[in-house]
Amino acid sequence: MAHPIMFDEDDPYLARLRSVVGRFPGCFEKVAHGRPTFRAGEKGKVFAYFGGSVKQPQGHEPHDAGLLFKPDPAEADALRDDARFWSPAYLGPSGWLGVDLDGPDVDWDEVAELVDASYRQVAARTLLVELDGS
Repeated sequence: MAHPIMFDEDDPYLARLRSVVGRFPGCFEKVAHGRPTFRAGEKGKVFAYFGGSVKQPQGHEPHDAGLLFKPDPAEADALRDDARFWSPAYLGPSGWLGVDLDGPDVDWDEVAELVDASYRQVAARTLLVELDGS
């Protein structure tokens, strides 16, 4: 059974995120579990998700305009201590974090840095050489 689509194709935050991830070599988008995922290279390893949720005792708290990313291990603890970041359902135990893109104080330069760190953890060496050479 296919997952229902859980995003709006015309979402302005998704459009902005697409403009951020579009600069990464070999990046492609694929809908999985009803949400856009951004993947690196031929193996298609995920480095970013658009939208997620936080598991609560009474169910899931949606973060439909959230970015899920794998933080740089050197920065992960500091990010976890920052109230803007949250542990997403299902991916949190594997070290992933989420941040909302629809808040009033979103720093898109920081978003680009978070996406860059996540991409660098999954991309093939050849893609990283291409990224650093561009």
